[in-house]
Amino acid sequence: MISEEQFRKEVDIIIANAIREDVGDGDHSSLSCIPNTAKGKAKLLVKDEGIIAGIEFAKQVFHYVDGHMDVDVLIEDGSQVKYGDIAFYVSGSSQSILKAERLVLNAMQRMSAIATKTKSFVDLLDGTGTKVLDTRKTTPGLRALEKWAVKIGGGENHRFALYDMIMLKDNHIDFAGGITKAIAQTRSYLKATNRDLKIIVEARSLEEIEEILRSDGVYRILIDNFNYEDTRKAVAMIGDKCLTESSGGINEKTIRKYAECGVDFISSGALTHSVYNMDLSLKAV
Repeated sequence: MISEEQFRKEVDIIIANAIREDVGDGDHSSLSCIPNTAKGKAKLLVKDEGIIAGIEFAKQVFHYVDGHMDVDVLIEDGSQVKYGDIAFYVSGSSQSILKAERLVLNAMQRMSAIATKTKSFVDLLDGTGTKVLDTRKTTPGLRALEKWAVKIGGGENHRFALYDMIMLKDNHIDFAGGITKAIAQTRSYLKATNRDLKIIVEARSLEEIEEILRSDGVYRILIDNFNYEDTRKAVAMIGDKCLTESSGGINEKTIRKYAECGVDFISSGALTHSVYNMDLSLKAV
């Protein structure tokens, strides 16, 4: 996985690019009618229910735009919120508040939706020992925020990108000429390039799991699109040789049953690609 320092750099890039995109050569709506000496205060108003996420990100945005703004946090990331709650107050330059407003709202609405969906999955797995993973099915340019939201909701991050973990999926295996060859070539590549990356291999059948288990160095087997019965068989076959992960269209109705098959992880792209933004507003007070 990427380091905390790398993750912070990704967030910094998102903020800088988003402000560049939105502000350009100036917020002329504010510049035209609000004196640059004007001071103001606004509140983050919740108009929905769920898990709030992005409070810490909002603080970073406000301080990026104007280091003199003050944020008074009333509700922390990961808290359950309801209609009418006030998550924080921000005070300082009125122009600066307005310059940061849209980025803060856009990010927090999406992050809160992801955290809320993740928390619902985590709750469904209570007592099973199975953990929820996200995927790379994220919005281009916003991956760090979306994976941050998954963590706030109680889930865990899969690999961040293509560079921090090896994942041999069906196309890799087919292009490489088979599972055994793909694993062998991967291990040789890691040795030749002096890289220490974990290897995950996707299996499409019980026969492929048998083949994967004949190779050393596999960290986790991705049990993809298996039914419950075959998932249980796969978990029994794998035992403690490596970790197990189920994936493939798993939803709220099926996630508990897959967890009860004994897998260590369940990954779901739906955490990030199928959510409805939480309704939030930034209102002057």
